[in-house]
Amino acid sequence: MLRCRVNLSTMIFLVILQGAAVVLFCGWYVQLSPCGSAPSNGKVHVLLLSSWRSGSSFLGQVFSQHPSVFYLMEPAWHVWTKMQKPSARVLRMAVRDLLRSVYQCDFSAMEPYLPEQHNVSSLFMWSHSRALCSPPACPLTPRSQFSNQTLCYQTCDATGLHRVEEACGTYSHVVLKEVRFFELESLYPLLQDPNLDLRIIHLVRDPRAVVRSREQSAKAFMNDNAIVLEQKSIPAAEVQYQVMQEICRSHVRINERAILKPPPFLKGRYKMVRYEDVARNPLGEINGMYEFVGLDMTTQLAEWIYRVTHGKGKGTRKEAFKITSRNAADVSQAWRSTLPHNKVKRIQEVCKGAMSLLGYRTVNSEKEQKRLDIDLLVPQEPYQFSWLPAKTNQPSNE
Repeated sequence: MLRCRVNLSTMIFLVILQGAAVVLFCGWYVQLSPCGSAPSNGKVHVLLLSSWRSGSSFLGQVFSQHPSVFYLMEPAWHVWTKMQKPSARVLRMAVRDLLRSVYQCDFSAMEPYLPEQHNVSSLFMWSHSRALCSPPACPLTPRSQFSNQTLCYQTCDATGLHRVEEACGTYSHVVLKEVRFFELESLYPLLQDPNLDLRIIHLVRDPRAVVRSREQSAKAFMNDNAIVLEQKSIPAAEVQYQVMQEICRSHVRINERAILKPPPFLKGRYKMVRYEDVARNPLGEINGMYEFVGLDMTTQLAEWIYRVTHGKGKGTRKEAFKITSRNAADVSQAWRSTLPHNKVKRIQEVCKGAMSLLGYRTVNSEKEQKRLDIDLLVPQEPYQFSWLPAKTNQPSNE
């Protein structure tokens, strides 16, 4: 009898141990495989993560004009402009929490940053969003057509935020463009949130081209510069180089964290794209981004992308914040003929590490700088820059 009791106790212990092992294994599996189950509503959430004057407005339009996408441009602008003399580090959690709410189509989180009497026209660059110019937000533009920013601005400005929320809920993809994150760690809670299926597209650009573009609209960046530099007193001539150093460091931090030291929940969620690669092969690169987030390229979109990337000229100062038809390849090389070589040398000094990591060759003389037959873009293998998730079938709203 004693022997039976010992065996029975042992059996009970083994059953309990087995149950505990199953619980531990399930917890471990969920941690390692966050992409295994998408949110119950089937939405895909996309963050276009970049920095100022890096081609992010164009990339935003590439997504905004897609009939399955609800797009919003830089919601963090509201946080940065509302707070008094903050720093980027102080604001990053508030920005992250705002993005979480917007991804879930809850715009009540925007209200503390908006005027007391507000509507859709209170949202930053709202008319850049085709979804806010289309039903149910506004009857102006059918979803199957491209929006006209000017007409939208004149016609749809009185829409209330309840209509914005309603519109957001009808799309399979919610895409936000942001230039105000300088590391990935503050986004970890969004990547681990079971209600979100977040994909990050990290857009970078040659720092020398970024400086050339920023100089065309320098006054527009004064407040942002102060926040990036944490309100430090810096000589005016040094500000742009200090800002560029912080931007370049952020690209290194983000890319190295995602590629060299990735947490398990980031797998399948990150893709880095260089603006210059998009300029050289627009349809191929954009189609790759669409596939990454589960969108299909349409004939209309392919034709529109070709038109806006194969225009004439490099863009004017007045067009600095507009999406117009330009020659994308010429735009990406414009700095080589317009930026003084002494500035180029300084930018290369402060961004040396980022340029090496991201695949941008330096120039050692003004003559080399102006020789456009010398290719300054280092070819990169796709596997070095992204983990591609399995293609998912998302509901179409066309």
